[in-house]
This record gives sequence, structure tokens and C-alpha cells, in this order.
Amino acid sequence: MNKETLQQSMYDLIVETSTNLPKDVRRAIRSAKERENAGTRAAMSLDTISNNVKMADDNVSPICQDTGLPTFKIKTPVGVNQLEIKDAIYAAMVQATKDGKLRPNSVDSLTGANSGDNLGLGTPVIKFEQWEKDYVDARLILKGGGCENKNIQYSLPCELEGLGRAGRDLDGIRKCVMHSVYQAQGQGCSAGFIGVGIGGDRSSGYDLAKAQLFRSVDDVNPNEDLRKLEEYVMDNANELGIGTMGFGGETTLLGCKVGVMNRIPASFFVSVAYNCWAFRRLGVKLDAEGGIAEWFYQEGEKIDLTQGSEIELETAAADAGEAPNVVTLQAPITEEQIRELKVGDVVKINGRMYTGRDAIHKYLSDNDAPVDLDGQIIYHCGPVMLKDDEGNWHVKAAGPTTSIREEPYQGDIMKRFGIRAVIGKGGMGPKTLAALKEHGGVYLNAIGGAAQYYADCIKGVDGVDLMQFGIPEAMWHLSVEGFTAVVTMDSHGNSLHEEVDKSSLEKLAQFKEPVFK
Repeated sequence: MNKETLQQSMYDLIVETSTNLPKDVRRAIRSAKERENAGTRAAMSLDTISNNVKMADDNVSPICQDTGLPTFKIKTPVGVNQLEIKDAIYAAMVQATKDGKLRPNSVDSLTGANSGDNLGLGTPVIKFEQWEKDYVDARLILKGGGCENKNIQYSLPCELEGLGRAGRDLDGIRKCVMHSVYQAQGQGCSAGFIGVGIGGDRSSGYDLAKAQLFRSVDDVNPNEDLRKLEEYVMDNANELGIGTMGFGGETTLLGCKVGVMNRIPASFFVSVAYNCWAFRRLGVKLDAEGGIAEWFYQEGEKIDLTQGSEIELETAAADAGEAPNVVTLQAPITEEQIRELKVGDVVKINGRMYTGRDAIHKYLSDNDAPVDLDGQIIYHCGPVMLKDDEGNWHVKAAGPTTSIREEPYQGDIMKRFGIRAVIGKGGMGPKTLAALKEHGGVYLNAIGGAAQYYADCIKGVDGVDLMQFGIPEAMWHLSVEGFTAVVTMDSHGNSLHEEVDKSSLEKLAQFKEPVFK
């Protein structure tokens, strides 16, 4: 293979995977939009997702700011030098990160230091397999941390909340899969896709589950029992009512693929790999020179998901038939302004907000803030940033990260520094809810994965603090205009996330009875 040609092919695979949603995934999202009731929060979310996909196409920019842990699956003929392919991938990763197509995501697990180029021990993941065919098959999945954290593994037999005993049979497996959808709620950027691995050990089971995500959304399982299971899950998971972003709605799951392998008698694992709606995986067939001869997952027409989308974010956030309360806020925000907000209200933010993720929250729990946060807004976001030749920073992608990780810190930090609003996705827990009520704060749910939509709302970068934590974890000072999100936890003790969790658990119980004999 030609070194330069091979490196360019790997670069193109990375860029396309990050910025161009596969056609089979687009078809699944279009079907979800057709099922959803007009005028609901779920419909609004799907419309925002559609706009974001179009903007990523137009800008050739990341669909989601969390470009995840890249995992390559490479099949090579006997005699192909796998080391050359690995070197080409490494070089392409560095270039794609420099060009703002990937966020620098490789962090030393002991020191917390970010490598800055997405290379490090274990990153990216590259798995080789030899086969008898005469070409190289290279596939890539970018699976973000929000959905990765909702992966789950069951050891049968076990007791499942809402479903009771799950035994070592197909019906027990069915219960595990249904429970996996329930437990993800909106934290994994539903509506999502799941890959299920039956059998193996704990590590090989997860590998098998993730391998299912490389299947086409449209394929049919050749194993009759697994085909029936996949169809059952797709027919019933959407009855849970979790909906897009966990706002409630008709579509909770967009795809389910199941694989099986042998196990030892003492162990029976069911492993589930959850993937968000931003299902970024593509593949290429390489020719003898290392050039791209064919793209995978791109059969059929390329759908423009924005066609027919007439729902405006600020007018569709409440349930059908209810006129939403739209409030414009500009920091610093007073407690009185916050106390007037309630779950379901739409907030449009102008002015300043500050990003803060895991490292920032831990830092603020032990140290003074680098800026005055009284009355301010914290955005759970790790953006993709690029610096121009004049030294100015620009936001390339800036969607919300999963907020529940900050639950141990959030309430205390809000009270200590006077923070009035927090923006993220997936909601937070009882400790934060209690603090919102006591302190006079609010949680705003932005649309997960909508990194281009929200980047467009950011009109300038006014500064940055704590860059020692790396670009994703630094505290960026952002000037925004028309940054829109929905109140899902208010200062009166109300939480939409708590309500959806409770109602979906009640609905889950209807799937207790055996289905497969």
C-alpha cells in the first residue's frame, strides 16, 4: 500500500464518521419523526437534531462535540502489513484533531493530563482480524461518553427492577434488554441504538455487544430466535414512553441488534452497548494502494432530515395544546427570576455563560472560582475548539454533556458560588433538586448531540480559565445569543426526569410475563 494514500483514506474515514451521519441512521431518525406527535417536546428535540445533522453536513464539522473513543475494526488479507495501517491511523488521528474534526479526548487515567492529539495508551482502539478476501475492510465507530456510560451488563439469573426474576433463557435475556433501555433514560441521548451480546465472559461479551453496532440498521438477523428478539424489542421498547432526550414521547429506541457466543456453564452474561442517536459509524473498502474503493452504510439516497420540519424550538417545548412560557434571561440572573420559572418553560439565554465539566466541578469543590459566578450560568459542555493564526479561539462544536456525573458536586457548588442556572442533558438527581429548591436555582435541558446547533448560538469566546485540564475540561467564557433550552428541574421541587423515570418504570412492569417458550 502507498503510505500517503492509506493515511489520506484513514483521515477521510475519520472526518466522514465525525461529520456525516450514515444513511441508515438517517432513515431511522426520519421514521421516528413521522411517528412523533406534533407540538411536543420530543418533536422539538427531533427537529433540533435534524437541523444539527444538516448543519454538520454543511459545515463539515462534528455532529456531536464528544467525538468519543474511536474504535477501528480492520479486516486484512493474509500478508498485509497491519503495522503500516496502524501508523496511518495514528497520523490521521493527529491531523483530524488538529483540524477540529475530533475533540482531544485521550486522558491519562492517573494524572488526568490530556495528550492533546487523541493518542495515548489504549487510544484509539484498533482491532485487527485476518480474512480470506483480497481487500482491506476498515470500519470506525465514534461512541461518546454519555452513551458509553449507559452500557450495562447482567449476570443471569438476576432480579430486575420492574421485571422481577430474569432466568437463564431467552425470556430472561428479553427482560435484560428491556431493562437496559429503561435504565438509560435520556442520559444516553435517546432515542438510541443498542447492541446486545449474549454469552462469553465479561470482556468478550461487551466486545460482542459493541460489534453489533457495526451491523446495518436495516439488516435481518439470520438466527431465527435472535430475529424474533430484535423484533420484539423494537415493537415494545417504545411503549416505555421515555422518548427523545428523556422528554417523553413515542420513540425511545431506533435500533436493536443481538449477537450470541458460547459461554462456560457457570457464567451467563448479557451485555448491552448503548449508542446515542448520533450513531457515528462508517466503513470503507480499500484498494491495493490503500485508496477508498467503496463506502459502507451509505446505500440509498441521502435524506435531508430538515425537509418538512416546521416546528420551532421555542414554540414546541410544551405538550400539544399547551402554550409554552418563553423567557429570555441574561446573566447575572436574580433569584426572583429563577423562582418564576417552572418545568416546561423555554428559556432563551443571551450574554455570558461558563462551561464546566467533571474537572471543573471537582476543582470548584476545593478551590475558589477563577471568576465571579454569582448569578451566572454553568454549561455542562466540553467543546471542540480551534485557535486561528491571530491566537483567537473559535467554537467548532458545543453540545451538552451528561449532567448526572456532576451530581456529587452540583448543589454544593451552586450554593457556594451563587450559580443560578445549570445547562446540560439527561437531568440530575435528588441532591441537586433539593439544592435548586433551597438556593433558588434551575436546571435547563439542552438537546444532546446538537453540537452544531448550539455552536451557532455562541457568538464569541471571551476568555478561558483552568486550561491545565485540557480543552474539553477547561472553563470557557462564552458569549451567546438565543441559546435555547427547556426547564426540566425547577426551584419548586419539580423534575421532569423524575416523572418520566417513574412512569417508564410502571410501564416496564407490563413486560414481566413470559413471551418466548
